[in-house]
Amino acid sequence: MIKKLTLITLLFLCLQSFGHGKISGIIKSDNEALEFVSVGIIENSIFSLTDSKGKFKLDKVPFGTHQIKISHVAFKDTTITVSVSKSNPNLNLSINLTPTINELNDFVVTGTRTEKRRTESPVIVNVLNSQTLDNVQACNLSDGLKFQPGLRVETDCQTCNYTQLRINGLAGGYSQVLINGRPIFSPLTSLYGLEQIPVNMIDRVEIIRGGGSSLYGSSAIGGTVNVITKIPKKNGYEVNYNRQLINGKTEDNVFSANGTLVNKKENAGVTFFFNQRNRELYDHNGDNFSELPELNNTSFGLNSFLLFGENQKLEFSLSRLHEYRYGGEMFEGPAYKALQSEERTHNVWMGSADYQLNFNKDKSSFITYAGWQQTARDHYTGIVPDDDSAIIAHNTNPPYGTSLTSTLQGGFQLNHKLTETWGLENTLTFGAEYLYDDVFDEIDAYNYLIDQTTRNFGILAQSDWKLTANLNLLTGARVDKHNLVDNLVVSPRASLLYTLKKNTQFRLSYGSGFRAPQAFDTDLHIAFAGGGISRVQLSPDLQPERSHSYSTSVNYDKIKTKYIAGLTLEGFYTRLNRSYFLDPIGADSFGEVFEKKNGQGATVQGITLELRANYNIKVQLETGFTLQTSRFDNKIEYIDGLEGITDFTRTPNTYGYGVLTLFPGSKINGAINYVYTGSMKVPHFAGAPNQAIDEIETTNPFHELSFKVNYNLEVKRFKSKINLYGGIRNLTNSYQTTFDIGKNRDSNYVFGPAQPRTFYIGIKVLSL
Repeated sequence: MIKKLTLITLLFLCLQSFGHGKISGIIKSDNEALEFVSVGIIENSIFSLTDSKGKFKLDKVPFGTHQIKISHVAFKDTTITVSVSKSNPNLNLSINLTPTINELNDFVVTGTRTEKRRTESPVIVNVLNSQTLDNVQACNLSDGLKFQPGLRVETDCQTCNYTQLRINGLAGGYSQVLINGRPIFSPLTSLYGLEQIPVNMIDRVEIIRGGGSSLYGSSAIGGTVNVITKIPKKNGYEVNYNRQLINGKTEDNVFSANGTLVNKKENAGVTFFFNQRNRELYDHNGDNFSELPELNNTSFGLNSFLLFGENQKLEFSLSRLHEYRYGGEMFEGPAYKALQSEERTHNVWMGSADYQLNFNKDKSSFITYAGWQQTARDHYTGIVPDDDSAIIAHNTNPPYGTSLTSTLQGGFQLNHKLTETWGLENTLTFGAEYLYDDVFDEIDAYNYLIDQTTRNFGILAQSDWKLTANLNLLTGARVDKHNLVDNLVVSPRASLLYTLKKNTQFRLSYGSGFRAPQAFDTDLHIAFAGGGISRVQLSPDLQPERSHSYSTSVNYDKIKTKYIAGLTLEGFYTRLNRSYFLDPIGADSFGEVFEKKNGQGATVQGITLELRANYNIKVQLETGFTLQTSRFDNKIEYIDGLEGITDFTRTPNTYGYGVLTLFPGSKINGAINYVYTGSMKVPHFAGAPNQAIDEIETTNPFHELSFKVNYNLEVKRFKSKINLYGGIRNLTNSYQTTFDIGKNRDSNYVFGPAQPRTFYIGIKVLSL
């Protein structure tokens, strides 16, 4: 009897093992079906690819226990164990994958002020994430922004090295910089603030090119950059130190640390950051006057959240940025004793608070927010005169100055989602906000004073309407009352998105914007030229600029099992009316004087091409190139006595970048990056020993090539990872070679890459 039972059992098991079943199912990510996902049982060589609906089917699967491997270049590999038997021959699985390198479906907020997938946003939103910032070895926001299509970060002073961001060829005053969605980055702060925001403070940066004033008020004509600080996600830490050697002789040391705490219920958390940077003076041409100033930066802050329930959230952030900056004669002693120098000490506080309440079954949300910034600055800008009596006057009353800027912003936003109303879905947004900015900047010795308060109250309304499954219409307008503008300013906005087969999007956009008469921006930087101090004053008749911006684009992505490839082609056109320009009105006892005036119209137009690819998470490429023109209707005289030109100065017609990442995520990996800056026209004042005449020069193009290598070592015992890295920035030393020399140099005659060839090494320790 026992033998019979044993025989029957063996026969059953034999039949069981030689029987076949079927495994089918659907693969998703965030509830969206995924195409071209590989699903297979490796030991049996049974494979399938998901179709356009995310479905797969594995036929003739032997009875037994199997491991199914699911893989796609854009998602983390997943392995699951299943059993197929006579009693359960047909399995139906539903599997959710976690994205890795694919950011095409990231959620963004800047384009519509509501959370949307990038591919579903009617407005193109580019994202610069912390991984890219690490790949290009960016120390601060300024270093990273040049690795975005249509963006350029330029250095505009040989002495103090202030920077400005150009979007689609428009100067820094036309770009709105936001911190966590709030315009608290004041005009005074923007002169040096791009270098003062460390990368370990940043989670990601969202960029919109083109007019965005209907959402964010004045000065968003060129575009909007939204710096989103790190938020608490899970417990962890990171400590990083790197040492740079600029052209083999000048040290630059950076130390940073981050820590995050999240409670067990995951309804509260806080993340901290600390950053310190010390850079020595760098003299490129050997005249004992610096081309890169001394920097001593210390920054720290926190970002936190608290969930009161499933439908309520409070976020709070606070940060302090301190910077000491000195450039000019490399001299030991007080700044006013140097033959020529600029010295700045900045103390910046920034903070924000946001409260969000979701209700009506999450169809509605109410957001109220407040932001604050204060910048206190002590500064010196001076040059020692040549004659004895003037030297005595200079030493008696050296041109030290003080600045204090305070920015306050508050408002609310109400979102409501309508369903099945003349279409599939319509999200309505209504909001109001108030922005206060007070600027005081004084240098008594130069009779220089700016004391101005701006107040702006804005109301915005928007409809984000999904007309059909493939067609989305965004319309909206903002009405602003600015105390420096007589009438109400109405800024309409409209965008149309058509989606073809989920992987292709066509967009058409229009936006109107304005730029109010500004008390302080990059134009008002005090510069050295020809042995004097050039200053800018505002015309008493200065009126706001108005703009009309148009863009059209196509975005295409091809996603296969082993690779992702895509492109975005965008054409843009911006018309400026009453555009600002600097009119040279002569000289006084201190130096050249310019007046900021309204002029004629100007047109900025061009195309931007973006390419991206990733092969099997082994090689990843991101690149962008812009071809454009930026011209006034008629000639502008930039230097008194010289024939004017129609071209915008300091604005190349061609520029671009590329980042090639090799073996990301593996033990040894690296990145190569490239920045191209085309030729441009730059005014050059006489006065230095090497420059006898005033002229408008056309520069040569620059090719800036850099690379970085990483070695990663896991220390599982301490649940940590050690990252050793090193590289060279500006490998070919593509750097300006025609700097002025001596104390009478034209300090605004500077262009090209921010610094020469730089070697660096570093170590990072972080939690797994």
